[in-house]
Amino acid sequence: MRTLNLFAMLVMMSILTVSETSTSTSTLPVPQAITDPKQMVSKPDARVEKSLTIEKLYMTRQVGGSTWSPDGSTVAFISNLSGRNNLWLVAADGGWPMQLTVSDERQAGPAWSPDGKWIAYMSDYDGDEQWDIFLVSPTTGQVVNVTNTREISEESPAWSPDGRYLAYMVKPKTSSVFEIDVYDTVLRDVKHLTTGTAKDRMNVAPIWSADGKFIVYTQEQAKGTDSNIFLVDVETVQSTLLTPHESESLYSANDVSPNGKSVLITSNAGDGYDNVGLLDIASKKIRWLTQDKWEISGGRFSPDGKFLTYDANVDGNTDVYLYDIGSRKASALKLPKGVNYGAGGASPFTRDGSRLLCYHTGPTTPGDLWVYNVADGKSHQLTHSLVGGVRSQDMVEPHLVHYPSKDGKWTISAFVYMPYNLPRQAEHPAIVYVHGGPTAQTMNTFNRFIQYMANQGYIVIAPNYRGSTGYGKEFRQANLFDMGGGDLQDVLAAADWIKQTGYVDPKKLILMGGSYGGYMTMMGVTKAPEVWAAGVPIVPFVNWFTEIQNEDPVLQQSDLATMGDLEKNKALYEDRSPINFVDRIKAPLYLLAGGNDPRCPKEEAQQVVDAVKRRNGVVEYKVYGNEGHGFAKVENQIDAYKRVADFLKAHVPPADCGCSLNE
Repeated sequence: MRTLNLFAMLVMMSILTVSETSTSTSTLPVPQAITDPKQMVSKPDARVEKSLTIEKLYMTRQVGGSTWSPDGSTVAFISNLSGRNNLWLVAADGGWPMQLTVSDERQAGPAWSPDGKWIAYMSDYDGDEQWDIFLVSPTTGQVVNVTNTREISEESPAWSPDGRYLAYMVKPKTSSVFEIDVYDTVLRDVKHLTTGTAKDRMNVAPIWSADGKFIVYTQEQAKGTDSNIFLVDVETVQSTLLTPHESESLYSANDVSPNGKSVLITSNAGDGYDNVGLLDIASKKIRWLTQDKWEISGGRFSPDGKFLTYDANVDGNTDVYLYDIGSRKASALKLPKGVNYGAGGASPFTRDGSRLLCYHTGPTTPGDLWVYNVADGKSHQLTHSLVGGVRSQDMVEPHLVHYPSKDGKWTISAFVYMPYNLPRQAEHPAIVYVHGGPTAQTMNTFNRFIQYMANQGYIVIAPNYRGSTGYGKEFRQANLFDMGGGDLQDVLAAADWIKQTGYVDPKKLILMGGSYGGYMTMMGVTKAPEVWAAGVPIVPFVNWFTEIQNEDPVLQQSDLATMGDLEKNKALYEDRSPINFVDRIKAPLYLLAGGNDPRCPKEEAQQVVDAVKRRNGVVEYKVYGNEGHGFAKVENQIDAYKRVADFLKAHVPPADCGCSLNE
């Protein structure tokens, strides 16, 4: 995804002069060495059947944001159980969920009011990201549109402790700036807590103090290399900078302690990697709680303030940790391995602190909510997203591999999905699957399309190229002013590496990705046309000039900050716009786009289709008029990925398929 939330990439070493260092030591694994491609083995398993279908896989449910009821008896969560991302309720002890909202539009960010009377959430219109804030009664189902502003987006609702006020982020459609507003549910008026923010800044993630007197928020910079934490007094609307610093560094606020004296933060200011610290509000000093060379993200305080949570991302797998502030000891929650993080919106803790709500997903298990009991360390699965006929034994656990970048500067991490029962013969197709962002990361999560293609005999490698998150600020900033340059070389190196396994037919390589991954796909098929047998750019951008002209203003600021002035760097922009090199394309293409996409407008993909058709190339194209940046409606997901799968089977068939274009 081309995310609107930006990430910082540089470190300020001088912060150590005003910060206390932690007494804790690193307990996480060290980075792994380069992987020999010959170590890759397709496991024999007679139980495995080629029984997975796109329809079955995309009918497995998806679970999104969640929130505890004040009494801890119920969890509200977003799910597409009905085929739409609506709000559901389930008893905290388990049971059949009940649908609360019925809407054709997607919903997100549920937040249960402290008095239990309302659940706030956000909803947009056919994926256009013009979010409104709604309230729904958990008992009657009554729905109220609180903001009702089609040309202004309101996001991330957060209740005041007394339940009277809602804080949220607000951005007019034509603006590049998020401000923070507070809505009075009694008087029904709005107070602007921040105003006049510079066009290359945005204020995000409002967090209330326990007494309701102040809000802490993060101010991010468009370039993604710097951010700050502010405290704003709700009554006087005066903001105070809590993280003064000279050089560029990332600071983000995660929670305010119950006593209102400190802020749980995530920052790369200590050692160049995201770590967790406690920021003392009075002194503005930081006590670091972790000092690891991975990506550690702050969570929330327990209601009594004795504990806090954080998530540790180690090479695409994450665990949730419970940290005892007094003893300075941390322990990982006992949850299934894969990708785990704290759920529950404002807090993963119940009000009495006895239970935590967590989210778990793995490569063979869709995302689900789990409840963890603090007293005995036991957990139980709360939601169940798999559907009948989808067998985990037919899916593959990916191999975590590492290979050198072509320029020798970096070690690149990737997940390799190796189908079962393949002979080690250079006859099999392989997909290089590129994540979006670019400041994002392929995690060890459930990917429906990858599992389907692996089940059909396609090897898949998903690299975390330079610019990805998860590997420190230097790696994350390595593609600044070089988009489509070194990062593309890392993607091409993935293709080189997978060929060396001995399984892959070099003439059967496929390049595929969404958003920035769609851009990388277009860069690959134009800059290295001889490598690819097919390309699938999903919601891509292909022309920096038209993209910057037409995309959401927040992304305009980001692109200009990360690629430079359009006139001064015109040659760079032209060289990195794949639309200028369409005449080089040899691979057949299938492009997907959303009709209401504000990040990569459908006109970007249309440019490619028109240009390829003019030269009689092979290109297919589908626009989903009621979708945005990616597809939320289940029938569109099924239709889109069936089209892509059929296209790939026709043009790049698996070794034992017998597929052909003339079937």
